[in-house]
Amino acid sequence: MKKNNEIIIVLGPTASGKTNLAVQIASNLNGEIISADSRQIYKGLDIGTGKDLEEYNLDNKTISHHLIDILNPKENYSVYSFQRDFISSYKKIINKNKKIILCGGTGLYIESLLLDYDLSNSPPPDTNLRIKLSKKSTSELKSYLNDINNDIIKNPKNDTKNRIIRNIEICLSRKKSSPSLKEIPLNNYKIIGINPGRDIIRKKITDRLIKRLEEGMILEVENLLKSGVGHDRLFYFGLEYRYISEYINGNLTYDELVKNLNTAIHRFAKKQMTFFRRMERRNIKINWIEDNNLNEIKDFL
Repeated sequence: MKKNNEIIIVLGPTASGKTNLAVQIASNLNGEIISADSRQIYKGLDIGTGKDLEEYNLDNKTISHHLIDILNPKENYSVYSFQRDFISSYKKIINKNKKIILCGGTGLYIESLLLDYDLSNSPPPDTNLRIKLSKKSTSELKSYLNDINNDIIKNPKNDTKNRIIRNIEICLSRKKSSPSLKEIPLNNYKIIGINPGRDIIRKKITDRLIKRLEEGMILEVENLLKSGVGHDRLFYFGLEYRYISEYINGNLTYDELVKNLNTAIHRFAKKQMTFFRRMERRNIKINWIEDNNLNEIKDFL
């Protein structure tokens, strides 16, 4: 790996201005951004997740970004998937001798890197594979598992079809050369945490929610439903999609949608801060700032 391997991490609660700051840092340091957001990976989830892709254009220059719009909304993603994709993005950026800026509010993703979560033995479910395997008989599945196992799983339980399929998933996953966090140096990092204060965040959340509704967030959810994404899946995608799903189903009036969703996002921001504080208790140093004063941040970096 080349010498430019220090990672700058920008984190903070929702609506704190993470993307804007990360783009400014990337522009100043000749860097590229890796997203640490568990929803922005999905195509079609744009307004509700706050992708704000126009923010990646600064001073007639486009800042390259990674792990945004990489997955169909019907597919599953996990911390394991994020680690794998982060490693791939990391290598691409380092090979261009550019600075890495990791930016997002999904604390679990960031913590999984810095505390070196070992998830190599727990690959995420493979929806397409499961559909294909479910068409086979139990005896066919047992035979296939025996063929590919080769002591990858010691004495696998195969009393149900679902367990056999899961064991097949694990065997196939471990046969691949899964990337490991041990391949890259992750002890060289600085974390900038944005915390403008509760009152400012509350106002930003409310203002942003109204803006997103005006920009067509409800239409975005309706289009997802038309594309085959079900209401159950919308609940999986979190607050905006969950509450708008309830509104479309007639369970909330528009005023109730705005009020309840606004309250829920405020609570979510508080939970994010709680998680970041927990990271600090786990000896992850976060340098908190109250605003996005770039000159002050440049001195720190």
